[in-house]
Amino acid sequence: MSSSFTYRSISGVSEGFYKEKGSRFIAKAYPVADEDEIRIILESVRKEHHEARHHCYAYILGADSERWRANDDGEPSGTAGRPILGQIRSLDLTNVLVVVSRYFGGTLLGVSGLIKAYRNASASALKNAGITEHVVRNKYMISFPYSVMNDVMKVLKDENIAFKSQEIDLECRLSAELPVSEIERILGRLSRIEGLKYSD
Repeated sequence: MSSSFTYRSISGVSEGFYKEKGSRFIAKAYPVADEDEIRIILESVRKEHHEARHHCYAYILGADSERWRANDDGEPSGTAGRPILGQIRSLDLTNVLVVVSRYFGGTLLGVSGLIKAYRNASASALKNAGITEHVVRNKYMISFPYSVMNDVMKVLKDENIAFKSQEIDLECRLSAELPVSEIERILGRLSRIEGLKYSD
């Protein structure tokens, strides 16, 4: 179960499939970081399955699952996006997009039939996904004189913190992501280093 310090997502792209009265529902689950990435994936799915009649999807983003969307893409309201979203939520996942492409088989499925089909297709894709737990991190910019570089690197190494960008000069700057559960303690250690400043 996710806490305020961790969240669950999927480790890679996975697929699922469901068939009902000739209609085929091809589901794909993707780990995603933001809406821009989602737009690119949706475009590529529409190209890959250009003969499919609908590309319904749902996603949840953010460590506390604060951003989400469900889209029926022309199916009756609430019959596609919501059931997909429900499957993501039932596994307590975030930073996940599920897209279900429907190839129409000639027979109408009705509201309950559609809900069942989209739910089962997305459940199938998520069942095939590896679920991973991630630590919630906050980004900090740390600046310090070059003379204390070894002290800063020792703290980062001790705490197993990777840093992203760096500028090494007389005044050094680096960007590091600190685990939320340990922020106060780590910043306490860093702030004892002479001349070091940090901001989030």
